[in-house]
Amino acid sequence: MNKIGQAISEIQSLESLSKQDVWVNRIHPLSKLCLTVFYIAVTVSFHKYDLFGLLAMAVYPVVFFMIADLSFGEALRRLRVVLPLVMIMGVLNPFFDKTVIVTVGRMNVTGGVISMITLMIKAIFTVLAGYLLIATTSIEDICYALRVIHVPKIFVIVVLLIYRYVTVLLAEARRVTQAYSLRAPGQKGIHYKVWGSLLGQMLLRSMDRAGIIYESMQLRGFTGDFRYGKREKLTAKDFLWPLIWAGIILLFRLVPVFTLLGQLFV
Repeated sequence: MNKIGQAISEIQSLESLSKQDVWVNRIHPLSKLCLTVFYIAVTVSFHKYDLFGLLAMAVYPVVFFMIADLSFGEALRRLRVVLPLVMIMGVLNPFFDKTVIVTVGRMNVTGGVISMITLMIKAIFTVLAGYLLIATTSIEDICYALRVIHVPKIFVIVVLLIYRYVTVLLAEARRVTQAYSLRAPGQKGIHYKVWGSLLGQMLLRSMDRAGIIYESMQLRGFTGDFRYGKREKLTAKDFLWPLIWAGIILLFRLVPVFTLLGQLFV
């Protein structure tokens, strides 16, 4: 299977995870969306030197992975492209911030090193929080939750269509690359001289497919908004889930848990 086929397979497998009959998946999408936004906001609010306080925020993704019965290794494999991009933002910090913060033996640890590690951990936690939301909530439910909190309709529709039909674009790209490989056997990759023509063909085919999809949507009664059908009301567990987690997250944010534990053992 080529890389495009692997991308399509991963998108489909991620969507199948959100439709599993798991207790976490049955929680109202609005509760999970608000909790994810709250967790990300609290995580990024840590000071750039507060490394030990930030490490305490790992309690949310670790417990969530166990409750939702998700594989942490599989999550890292699927996020192998995103994580390096978001973590690379702090690699220059050691060159700009050379203030010595901690001395370990004979080695001086500068503020740039600590801030770099802190920024990387923040990126990992926020990306994992988004992954947990997508892995336990379908894109339709997420868009429904966005409309409940009055996010503009056009934005929600764009998000839904991009996520839903990105596989269509990938399938078109796979057909084009397969046709090229059949006409150029033994050649590794696509020659740079035909990149422009192949991209043009993919653009035209995608525009034709988009027109067909839009006509099909109109024939099915699309008037500018998606009808999500009947939605269940918020129950007691839908309120308790974010409230309990919000209390735990605030506790780890306001109280230096790791520092207190270290002093207790010492």
